Amino acid sequence: QVQLVESGGGWVQDGGSLRLSCAASGSTFSANAMGWYRQAPGKQRELVAGISSAGLTNHAGSVKARFTISRDNAKKTVYLQMNSLKPEDTAVYYCSQYRSALPVGTPAYWGQGTQVTVSS
Repeated sequence: QVQLVESGGGWVQDGGSLRLSCAASGSTFSANAMGWYRQAPGKQRELVAGISSAGLTNHAGSVKARFTISRDNAKKTVYLQMNSLKPEDTAVYYCSQYRSALPVGTPAYWGQGTQVTVSS
């Protein structure tokens, strides 16, 4: 059974930074693509960033140049560095794992989510 545990969320002021971490257990990890999603109140869950098993990344247009996804296969951990945070980034952020090597389609596994709140 794959388990994904997020950490690093919290409260930050407009323009601040946070780094989210997601530790995986119970899987090969290095062979699987990983992703970060977020869901704001009253909105649908949306993809923030994805990273393939080979380290290729993609970021949503709304966060490009501000957020960076990365992974450390030895630690079975994926990160989301978030800079220049805005109030509209406020959401619950979810870590996810795909069954495939590429971050396409719907992830197979999800973490419990971590709250990020950006105040103006």
